[in-house]
Amino acid sequence: MLSPSALLVLGAGSWGTALALALARRQYPIYLWGKDPAHVHTLQIQRCNQRFLPNAVFPDNLYAITDFVTLMPIVEDIIIVVPSHGFRETLKKIKPYITKNHRLCWATKGLEYQTGLLLHEVARAELGDNIPLAVLSGPSFAGEVAAALPTAVTIAAQDIENAHHVAQLFHQASFRAYTSNDMVGVQIGGAVKNVIAIAAGIADGLKMGANTRAALITRGLSEIVRLGIALGGQRETFMGLAGLGDLVLTCTDNQSRNRRFGYALAQGISLEAAQAQVGQVVEGIHAATITHQLAQQHGVEMPIVNHVNQVLTGQSTPLEAAQALLAREPKPEML
Repeated sequence: MLSPSALLVLGAGSWGTALALALARRQYPIYLWGKDPAHVHTLQIQRCNQRFLPNAVFPDNLYAITDFVTLMPIVEDIIIVVPSHGFRETLKKIKPYITKNHRLCWATKGLEYQTGLLLHEVARAELGDNIPLAVLSGPSFAGEVAAALPTAVTIAAQDIENAHHVAQLFHQASFRAYTSNDMVGVQIGGAVKNVIAIAAGIADGLKMGANTRAALITRGLSEIVRLGIALGGQRETFMGLAGLGDLVLTCTDNQSRNRRFGYALAQGISLEAAQAQVGQVVEGIHAATITHQLAQQHGVEMPIVNHVNQVLTGQSTPLEAAQALLAREPKPEML
């Protein structure tokens, strides 16, 4: 593979910055775009993302920018790393400058709140069918990626050669990239695990113990598999990094925003106060509503997702939701 002349990363939050740092270790020129000029100016002056990743110093080949337009003719690969609610808006920004020479990958884990669409569906609706698309997902906390701690992810594309191309951009000793052709499964795994992580945080906040956490992860995986298959995903995807791997990480470590959010709710803190306490986007909030709707549309039983959604919409308290799950009738164990 020929080395790219430059790579453009759209999104200068913690995850976007971490991935820009990982790519910079491959010695490409990396341009990290942020929509907030004041934030980008701080990145330029301090040569780090002081707010999110203060210990990760930018190398000389990583540039923070506010204008990506002049770069579009010289970059081929564009990495989008914005929250799901800003994904379509970001596509609209780049749409006038996209050509058949560009490739697009995103590391956003979520679904479009207004429509319930998976993000590849949003991308196709905005950009058409001629731009190669890929998605990056897996167990990957931003702070550990920024610190070059060993991480493994999945990169999925309908065209497996495109997945291999994107994997080669990222692949290094501290960031292993595996490939898949299951974009649906990889995206469902990345989005719905956030809802299960809220449940795990609630259970831990209620002091329900390690046994409960393990049960939630296992039964949560079952729910993810059922929905993923109903939407066209492949069962084996959910046993890999983008499914089980990401789920275990997000449910068991306090670096997880969604887990911390659920824990705060279990302490009796309001939804708004819990979000403020986390201090960053909690993707599982919107994902719970969308996932619940998708489950109903496709006739998929997802009791954990259902009860998390009830908590988030004020229909039950965290304790009531936990008690309702425990009161369910016994049934055969199956994925």
